[in-house]
Amino acid sequence: MSANSDIIKVEQLEDGQVWRIRLNTPKANILDGAKCAELTRLFEEAAGTPELKAMVVEGEGPHFSFGASVPEHLPGKYVAMLHGFHGMFYKILNCHVPLLAVVRGQCLGGGLELAMVCHRIFASPDASLGQPEIVLGVIPPVASVALTERVGRGWAEDLCISGRSIDAETAHRIGLVDDLSDDPWTSALVYIQEHLLPKSASSLRHAVRAVRTGYAKRFRKELAKVEKQYIKELMQTEDAQEGLNAFMEKRKPNWNNR
Repeated sequence: MSANSDIIKVEQLEDGQVWRIRLNTPKANILDGAKCAELTRLFEEAAGTPELKAMVVEGEGPHFSFGASVPEHLPGKYVAMLHGFHGMFYKILNCHVPLLAVVRGQCLGGGLELAMVCHRIFASPDASLGQPEIVLGVIPPVASVALTERVGRGWAEDLCISGRSIDAETAHRIGLVDDLSDDPWTSALVYIQEHLLPKSASSLRHAVRAVRTGYAKRFRKELAKVEKQYIKELMQTEDAQEGLNAFMEKRKPNWNNR
């Protein structure tokens, strides 16, 4: 396997039919460029592993992920960051292997974007989920195109525009979380054993590909547009730069509204 054990842990279960993938930089489990590159290679490898029937992604420690790396959003870095981060999602769509997320604690920003494109999300009662990018003066491209698919336009707009987080019970009620339990890993494993392992791995991939045909087409087309907006328009504004710098300098932003 291609994963770097220092930042990503991968455990093969059920005779290699299940991969347990853990973000291994607690407590924040930041999705920086190095971690996204390792995940991208894993999803690419998964596409070429015919016996694989499920992957589970979770965070080591008390939290799933605080999100993408803020320093990598700064001028001179954000174009490469976006291309690498979004490339990971394209690999997820291309591998067609059922992907489950196990969420505990904070699941924010890019971390929630990773979870929301999974086929099912299993969360603990202490989970807190949100898209806080707007607080920094920027936007979440993946959530902007994928969150509506999970929770509808109203909730998607609320979370992306307000930047607020919601608790696990609310997330479960609106359909962002599929299963809520004190032991989300065991719940995910039971789901896999009952509903995925008895199936043909080949047929599962056809099912994933078929059920996501329209979603995958919309996702690729719309994400390309939002990425362009982010690079060509948003990051040319004074407030996007101010919000990121204020975060790095641990101070309140001074918005110019332009």
